Amino acid sequence: MTNSQIVEEEGMGKLEIFPLDTSEETLLDILTNVFENYWDKVVFGPLVQGAVFEIHAPNAPTRINMLDGYLTVNFGSWHFHMCIGHHKGNRTNPTSPELAHHRRCQRAEMYRILNSDGSPRSWGMRFYNGKNEQMMTVFFPNPFISDEERILKNPDWTRLAMWDEFRRKYLSMEPEPLDQAGTRFRCGGH
Repeated sequence: MTNSQIVEEEGMGKLEIFPLDTSEETLLDILTNVFENYWDKVVFGPLVQGAVFEIHAPNAPTRINMLDGYLTVNFGSWHFHMCIGHHKGNRTNPTSPELAHHRRCQRAEMYRILNSDGSPRSWGMRFYNGKNEQMMTVFFPNPFISDEERILKNPDWTRLAMWDEFRRKYLSMEPEPLDQAGTRFRCGGH
């Protein structure tokens, strides 16, 4: 079982963070699971101070593969790369160990954003490189927001199925009542 940590982050508010294993095998399994099984349910992209890219995949990936430590998820008309494994470059342009460490995902975590009363309002997963720069956030389906990004009048708790599955598989944690404690979506920590 993974221990969580409550943190206060400027711009995000109060979060409960659940660390994930960052081995290449685990990250490949997690990201393959996300994009093969939930491509049409998640929103993803970088979330940094001043910019959020909320990307919806246009279709299931046409290919997911690894090369020189980089995961490639290809959707046909576009693709992305993310360094999750051992990266060395090539004979003519080798990558220094320092640069390889900087590029590779060194921190991964599932999280839930908490309201001031402690009830969750948003669920996701984040990945950071060796210099603690965010690489990508995956926003899990939210019981307070529809697929069309409209606030729902009543929460749809079935939208926590992905969160519950990932908690079981990657954190060895069962679902808990706290995830259904909220009554509505609130922006900010109030």
